[in-house]
Amino acid sequence: MTESCLPKPFAHPYAIAPQYAKSVVYFSCEFAIDQSFKIYSGGLGFLAGSHMRSAADLRQNLCGIGILWTFGYYDQSRGEDRELAIQFRKKQYTFLQDTGIRFTVPIHGHPVWVKAMFLPGDIFGTVPMFFLSTDMAENDELSRALTHRLYDNDPLRRIAQYIILGAGGARLMEELGVDPEIWHLNEAHGLSAAFRLYEKFRSLNEVKRRLVFTTHTPEEAGNDRHDFRLLREFSFFGDVPEAEIRAITGIEGEVFNHSLAALRLSHAANGVSKLHGEVSRQMWSKYPGVCEITHVTNAQNKKYWVDKDLEAARLAGDLAALRRRKRELKEELFSQVANQTGKLFKPDVLTLVWARRFASYKRPDLIARDARLFRELISNAGHPIQILWAGKPYPFDSDAIGTFNHLIRLTKDTANATVLVGYELGLSRLLKNGADLWLNNPVVTREASGTSGMTAAMNAAVNLSTYDGWVCEFARDGQNSFIVPPADPWLSPEDRDRHDLCGIYQALNERVLPLYCDTPDAWYRLVLNSMNDVVPFFDADRMADEYYRKIYV
Repeated sequence: MTESCLPKPFAHPYAIAPQYAKSVVYFSCEFAIDQSFKIYSGGLGFLAGSHMRSAADLRQNLCGIGILWTFGYYDQSRGEDRELAIQFRKKQYTFLQDTGIRFTVPIHGHPVWVKAMFLPGDIFGTVPMFFLSTDMAENDELSRALTHRLYDNDPLRRIAQYIILGAGGARLMEELGVDPEIWHLNEAHGLSAAFRLYEKFRSLNEVKRRLVFTTHTPEEAGNDRHDFRLLREFSFFGDVPEAEIRAITGIEGEVFNHSLAALRLSHAANGVSKLHGEVSRQMWSKYPGVCEITHVTNAQNKKYWVDKDLEAARLAGDLAALRRRKRELKEELFSQVANQTGKLFKPDVLTLVWARRFASYKRPDLIARDARLFRELISNAGHPIQILWAGKPYPFDSDAIGTFNHLIRLTKDTANATVLVGYELGLSRLLKNGADLWLNNPVVTREASGTSGMTAAMNAAVNLSTYDGWVCEFARDGQNSFIVPPADPWLSPEDRDRHDLCGIYQALNERVLPLYCDTPDAWYRLVLNSMNDVVPFFDADRMADEYYRKIYV
């Protein structure tokens, strides 16, 4: 067996498996590891958290680096009018250990102190992880606030946060006395680590030999861009001269594209689904010097997410036990619904859930955009339905918050439709356990992968989805899921949305509700197909293994 790449007392709590001996450090802005550790916002964090758990389950020589966000993302609750209330509260975590490591990172030419906190792998079943913070007495108030909020709305503070994650993470590796063979950037947020590496080796080949990059953004406009001179003034590139920065990144103009630079500084990159890999290769093909872009489809850690009784019923092929346990889990979810909203949902009624980050391309309100169709759907006594929404809008996105509040107002007087708040790991689990139907309707091809439907399927929920992201590798329409036929790509946005809305209603009214209400045994046979098909490929153990075999080579 191979020893941990980390020194004591930070070493892995297991003997490293020989096939995973290569040492890897994994950078991510957010990790969803446990409900009690609120340093994540949505899907990127859910994905990274599952990766850290599966890497530990497989005994990989990998460690994680993130940021200890003092206020987290935000706390989501209700105001006096029951609409969304955003609160920022300081968090405290006694399970983190102070490493005693302190160092400075230059930000805008000013040395900012950074401390490193340690999460031992045996606390939550992850690999060893380090979290960086500037919230310490040695810093002035401005510097202390740099690590206060995940995805801060101040663009200058965001640049500083990227420096802390990347260059700060690289400095931490130096303080620990380790030089990992692979530096894995989960999105380009930690890109400044590459320039710290270049300062050390003064060799592009040495940087590229170590660096790999996972992109989650299927549209070029969605990738971070900043003024080149602003980044230089912020010390984003460390002490690397401008001529060398431009030479190694190929950036010629005044706009610095972070993802493009990452693609040129890495020896390998990947999209997060088969379709996203194709989209990414096409998107970046016009730029010279980018590395090969393949794909590793996202997945979720089944060991963490799956309900053990549902899994036992799946393995036994016992439809009666599956149905009985699903009903119990729905009752647990509906207790939360009643507590939050005063509405009493019924465990024998098909329950549709839309729950994920609120963003315009995900179209959380699509099913409710036609008032007549929506009213007919929720008032159909012959084929009744219950609908739940949940998810966190970005706290400074007025449009997304407006959509969230619109849905609250729309369902205020409706007994069988409502919106829940407090969407974090705990509520996400309740919703996936209690959902019969998991609605996923992003604009094709805007969803790079999506992962919420995977864990819903593991817990006996059937996916109703547009044909995008991971679903393209999973779906057998009518056998393990229900798929909205793709719209003509030449349609206007309005006509495309109408096409998808009509496809959802056609699936609900003609296929989903009759199957659930009129032939429950057939419904649960489809549920069982879905549960069997989602594993093992969409278990994060496959994903963590594939990174070693396909990306870290």
